[in-house]
Amino acid sequence: MTTRPEPEPGRPDQGLDAIMSERRQLLNLAYRLLGSLAEAEDVVQETYTRWYAQSRQQQDAITSPGAWLTTVTSRICLSLLGSARARRETYVGEWIPEPLPERTEWITGRPGDSTIDPADRVTLDESVNMAFLVLLESMTPAERVAFILHDVFRYSFAEVGEIAGRTPAACRQLASSARRRIRAAQVPATPTSQQAGIIRAFKTAWAAKDIDALIGLLDPDATAIADSGGLAIAFLDPIEGGEPIAHAWVEIANRAPRNMTFLERTVNGQPGLVAQLDGVTVTVFAFDVVGDRIRHIWVVRNPEKLRPWTTA
Repeated sequence: MTTRPEPEPGRPDQGLDAIMSERRQLLNLAYRLLGSLAEAEDVVQETYTRWYAQSRQQQDAITSPGAWLTTVTSRICLSLLGSARARRETYVGEWIPEPLPERTEWITGRPGDSTIDPADRVTLDESVNMAFLVLLESMTPAERVAFILHDVFRYSFAEVGEIAGRTPAACRQLASSARRRIRAAQVPATPTSQQAGIIRAFKTAWAAKDIDALIGLLDPDATAIADSGGLAIAFLDPIEGGEPIAHAWVEIANRAPRNMTFLERTVNGQPGLVAQLDGVTVTVFAFDVVGDRIRHIWVVRNPEKLRPWTTA
């Protein structure tokens, strides 16, 4: 990150804390827009680089630094979203948003970090559960930006328009289109405690290689998707149907190393499972539970997407 010029003698840099306090909000925004923590961190880094590349006079001329930082972050994300689909055409297998671990907040850390910055956190709520992030992937970049900024972060359409370079009316239409996609896919929410019980029962049946029990826990039209990025062994094509998934999971159990452990963990704010080998996370399983059945399973095996689980 570019070092900010020293303040003039006798003039304290009173804005530094305010500028850096925006980091958490920017990271929250960028992750929801991109579905990738690594890319979100890079975007926030680039945003601050651009801020500090300005002269002190240019910075002082900005009446709302927080709004400036949000605008820059959003525009960088919008540009990345525009090229993401082309990049993913060369991605090996299916692409799944990067999963975030543990409880209500995740504290980031790169290998070798000795300190944790409280600003480096992504707050987990319903807007980052895996089903929601996967649904966001079906939107156009403009729809996604307008919807996230307005419906999740509560910016006015006038503000969204300034950020996205569109009229407020156009942004309103984009957010409305995104909202229709969400409503079409929405189902009544299953209480978290009930979800946890179903995932626990699935884990037990899986360990017992009980196909009938697994089938009973899976929606007949369930789907399972794996993301390895070509860097780990995984099924490349989605598996459709509760019975085929049950048979596939028994096969996974048959092939799992004896020192593999499966743990109940929170994944993007929802009950999930984690597979560890010698204490290192090698797979994260996210679930979409509807009623008393599992409708979707997302299996993340790409080690580059599991960095937070290994270094946190």
